[in-house]
Amino acid sequence: MIFGFLKSSTLSPRQLRLQNTPLFRSLKPLEIKFVDGLMHERRYLPDEIVFDEGEEGQALYLVMSGRVQISRSHSRGRQIVGELSAGSFFGDLALLDNSPRSAQVRALDACELAVFFRDDFLALMETDAVIGYKISLALARHIGQRLRGWLDGNAQVEAL
Repeated sequence: MIFGFLKSSTLSPRQLRLQNTPLFRSLKPLEIKFVDGLMHERRYLPDEIVFDEGEEGQALYLVMSGRVQISRSHSRGRQIVGELSAGSFFGDLALLDNSPRSAQVRALDACELAVFFRDDFLALMETDAVIGYKISLALARHIGQRLRGWLDGNAQVEAL
């Protein structure tokens, strides 16, 4: 059977890491397996740039292992905005539009990132509205929390 792997409710270590991220926490094991099939794995060496400020945003990134640093250009060089480690995600606005990236992301350590491209997300919204709805709701909540933090003066890493 072609989709026999979906029948098992046992998740791989990678799928368990996906399920533990805020973006996918509400998904059932079979839904996690389905989304995992859409993810692309990328590995980065220390100091390697994941994407540059000003580039077109095409994907959301989940940190599976390692750490990344987020920085923005400033009149006196680069300003460090934040650092993210395993379980975090960034570049979330790229799922919604193709606006230029507002910051640069660079690997601090050897990193493994799971990449969720906008085109795959949009196709998921058309083929499985329930999974798409759950991810969209988690994304909206995350963006809302970030906005409230910014309005309260407690802003963390902003949208990329």
